[in-house]
Amino acid sequence: MKQEMDVKRIVTPIDFSDNSRLIAESAAYFAGKVGAAMHLIFVVQNFEDYSGFFIPQMNIPNLEDELFSGAEERMAKFCEEVKDALAEKGVAEVQHKVLMGDVAEQIVDYVNEVEANLVIMGTHGYKGLEKIMFGSVADKVVRAATCPVMTINPYTCCMTDK
Repeated sequence: MKQEMDVKRIVTPIDFSDNSRLIAESAAYFAGKVGAAMHLIFVVQNFEDYSGFFIPQMNIPNLEDELFSGAEERMAKFCEEVKDALAEKGVAEVQHKVLMGDVAEQIVDYVNEVEANLVIMGTHGYKGLEKIMFGSVADKVVRAATCPVMTINPYTCCMTDK
């Protein structure tokens, strides 16, 4: 028996790197084709992840608040910058949110919270020592997500209407 996938909500994590626009537009291309709403998210990594490092005297909660506030401003600006491009691809609804915590865990939690049907996210293409040192957020999300995950290598991506 063939079961079709009904995609209503797509979560797309971005990191404000140079590739974020490409990833968002690629996800919008797919969302537009299936008539799905898009959820753009950014996760501010909290400092608990660096508890083994020496941190000079500073007020960590204030710094985290400033980072979160700055990320919210950057997300609003990013969404304004890509609004027209997403609309051109047929995306009628775009929501955005900034979260704080472990990046992969926050992505998976948000996917569950909004009952997303698909995650579309970029990979950075780390290899060798970089991959060992930094791990792979995409790999962790693929393993933990309760819905399918489509990963896009931004260096080989070419989703267009042409």
